[in-house]
Amino acid sequence: MISVPSLLSTLLLLQTPPTETPAPVDDKAASEQRAAAAADAAERAAAAAERAAAANARITEAIKQLAQEISRAAPDLATTGPDGKPVPPPPPQPDVWNATVGLGLIFITGNASTVTLNGAATAERKSEHWIYSAQASGSYGESRAPTLEGQAAAPNQVVALNAALQLRADHRFTPQISGYVLGRGETDHVKSVEFRGSGEAGIGVIWWDVKRQDGSESFLRTDLALSYARETRFQYYPERTDLPDVSLGGPRAGAAFRHGITKDIAFVDELSVLPSLLEGSRLLVTNQAQLNVRLTRALAVATTFLVQYDSQPAPGKFPTDTSLSVSAAVTF
Repeated sequence: MISVPSLLSTLLLLQTPPTETPAPVDDKAASEQRAAAAADAAERAAAAAERAAAANARITEAIKQLAQEISRAAPDLATTGPDGKPVPPPPPQPDVWNATVGLGLIFITGNASTVTLNGAATAERKSEHWIYSAQASGSYGESRAPTLEGQAAAPNQVVALNAALQLRADHRFTPQISGYVLGRGETDHVKSVEFRGSGEAGIGVIWWDVKRQDGSESFLRTDLALSYARETRFQYYPERTDLPDVSLGGPRAGAAFRHGITKDIAFVDELSVLPSLLEGSRLLVTNQAQLNVRLTRALAVATTFLVQYDSQPAPGKFPTDTSLSVSAAVTF
């Protein structure tokens, strides 16, 4: 049988409410909430940056338009003076001739006697569509063989007597390509050439024409043309004898090169090759190399080496001639 105290204890326990246990915190949900909040903040920051960039772009465009309006409203200083009146453009530079004249001399007396004089002149004029050039050269020399004292002096002998003149006109189709005509006349008594007159027409190509900041320049032009020449021959030395005349004709290739080593030293080379197809095969090659050293603005010293080759010269003459000369050149 259950006692009264036990029954009362049981009833009290049943009437007492149970103690509530707090629910555990969900860590995963909290992390997701924090991530969502961070993403939302990032989106708001990105939107704010986009709005700021758009505002900057509008400001930049407004500044650009304002600058354009100011430039249109302001007077052009290049074409207007301080009073706002238009200033006429400067007159075009006149076309002038650039000329160079060189002269060399060798003079020896005593046991032997030698005098040799050589000269050369070039002139050039350039315009927008035309280039005119002229070249002239010549040399004369006499020499007397040495003799013993008391003997009769040996007669003087002519060792050089020649002259040449060349005229050329180029018409520019483009700054690099031009068509040209050329006329040349020359004589050389030592080589038994009484007179050789030639004419040609062709195309010239300028591969480069560079002017450097230090004042030097570099230039290369090549020519390709058809040439014809008539050569009258006469033997002047040692005995005067008439010789049969000959004709030359065929394609001619040429090149003109100039390179400035420094602003005061320049190397110049001119090459001409003419294979004649008339009256049998004949080849003429001329190469002239020159080193110019400028002493002043107008005065220079030129050292020239010339090689001339003729596969069929006049009877009794050698095919190759060479000359080395030093001369003073003045530029006008």
